[in-house]
Amino acid sequence: MTPEEVGRRVVALLAPVEATASVSGGQGYARATVDVPPASWADAVRAARDDAELGLDFLDWLSAVDELADGFDVVLHLWSVRHRHGLLLRTRVPRDTPVVASVVDLFPGAAWHERETHEMFGIDFAGHGELRPLLLPPEFEGHPLRKEFVLASRVAKPWPGAKEPGESEAGGGRRPVRPPGVPAPGEWGTTPTPAGAAGAGEGPRGGTPARPARERPARPAPGERPTRPVAGERPARPAAAPAAGEAGPLGRPLPGERPTGPPRQEPEPDAAGES
Repeated sequence: MTPEEVGRRVVALLAPVEATASVSGGQGYARATVDVPPASWADAVRAARDDAELGLDFLDWLSAVDELADGFDVVLHLWSVRHRHGLLLRTRVPRDTPVVASVVDLFPGAAWHERETHEMFGIDFAGHGELRPLLLPPEFEGHPLRKEFVLASRVAKPWPGAKEPGESEAGGGRRPVRPPGVPAPGEWGTTPTPAGAAGAGEGPRGGTPARPARERPARPAPGERPTRPVAGERPARPAAAPAAGEAGPLGRPLPGERPTGPPRQEPEPDAAGES
């Protein structure tokens, strides 16, 4: 079935309940999306599971979306293992009384998802019976995935890593560190920060001052190759070439010259004039 056919089938099964069918984006991964009133939430899940044409027998995930003043959207994704099509079932609960029926009796695997959604958004699932903390400690206050929730506890308590082990709490020239996601003083709460009261590194949006640019040495002119003399040594001077007729180093002849031996000595004549 196409996403359009899946949506029309769910709306027909829920008649005369006012349900609205649409198709989510995603091109080849598009899904039929059906919005139902909270009172028909469990009936819509049961109809999608038990209908032979739909056969949506696998619960993929369940979560919620904070729509601020409009309330919360509880979203459930079902999948048909046999027919290979899916459905996004959605309902909206008011913000002041966020309650919807549990579907654990239809899909036991929804227990984990409903506990997480209750913990993160504060939505109650009537009939669940065991909405105890799942991911947060029991003493945690608030619901972290609500859009008005601010991690203010990170500002009031020392942030891990703000000081190195052994550093004093009072001294030090380290710039104050604020964890990501925590607004600067004056951006949350009812009391604004006085002008000029922000600490080093704090700004209107919690920005930090830019680092000064480092000076780089001038580059050599094109065609020149810089040389780096070794510290403590003077560059060696090239040896002067020997003059013409002079022997090379160690008395050896220069290239291209014939070796010459010692001068020949003639024998001295004797007294009779004979040699």
